[in-house]
Amino acid sequence: MKVLVTGGGGFLGSAICRQLIARGDQVIAYQRSPADELEKLGAGVVQGDIADTGLLNATSKDVDAIIHTAAKAGLSVNYDDYFGPNVTGTENVISACHSNRIRKLVFTSSPSVTHSDGDIEGGTESLPYPETYNSPYPKTKALSEQKIMAANRPELHTVSLRPHLIWGPGDNHLLPKLLERVRHGKLKLPGPDKLIDTIYIDNAARAHLLALDKLESDPGTVGGKVYFISNDEPRSQSEIISGLLRAAGVKVEIKAISPGLAIAAGTVLETGWKLFGLKSDPPLTRWSAEHLSTAHWYDISAAKRDLGYTAEISIEEGLEILAQEYRRKTSAESPQG
Repeated sequence: MKVLVTGGGGFLGSAICRQLIARGDQVIAYQRSPADELEKLGAGVVQGDIADTGLLNATSKDVDAIIHTAAKAGLSVNYDDYFGPNVTGTENVISACHSNRIRKLVFTSSPSVTHSDGDIEGGTESLPYPETYNSPYPKTKALSEQKIMAANRPELHTVSLRPHLIWGPGDNHLLPKLLERVRHGKLKLPGPDKLIDTIYIDNAARAHLLALDKLESDPGTVGGKVYFISNDEPRSQSEIISGLLRAAGVKVEIKAISPGLAIAAGTVLETGWKLFGLKSDPPLTRWSAEHLSTAHWYDISAAKRDLGYTAEISIEEGLEILAQEYRRKTSAESPQG
């Protein structure tokens, strides 16, 4: 199969590309930055923006499927920063599928599209979209997901996956952000005892391949549907965060703070960023504070049943792999005497 992966040079996208190549598929990675490692593995690499419809259409010519992972994430408070990459970009991918008669499209969504302001415990795909969102990221991902679902037709089969908090070697977002926030071996959290789901990178990538294969073999079962994906091992925030930091060689004492205080601080920071037109991500927003204050874990029975998905690498196994990677990097960066 010839597969185009948007965002192919990113954390998730590159893992998907590697797994596709390993099983013998032909891969084209499409992203804004170079992807030298993928080129070495034999992938075709095209450097381009998801907004460039001409290049996207030309690159997707003669491919059998698209896995669309490209998106803007983060805590920026500017809605326009997200609408173009996430919503218009998804529309461009769907258009490229129609123009080139591509019949299979797998989309990377997010569980945050169902999050409002309370605990989610054992949530299923029947969870509704909130009436309002307090962050542009989940709002634009929800709009994108709805477009993917609506695009499912006999001529184009689509499926959306909602992986929750992806981590592992190569992570350039979650763990680096945590490391930035550790101060003198301490980290403050508003909901350290709240249970959350996460997913190891190789499991997240494999889920996309399973969804792609199911669109090929049984599109009637999965077409137009969404699936929560996780390691199926809910753990407290303090346990998973301390485990990730420990794998990076950092011991941390996690201190609980008031959720109300965290949300108030996030509101103040978000307002200040908007008031002064700052382009960087604020260190905390209402949305991120609410996420850190609540439980969010999901029932992935549907993915097990329809996709045949299970987490092949456990959290403990993943943490050991991550720790080995950090030790290797530390050793390589140490001056040789």
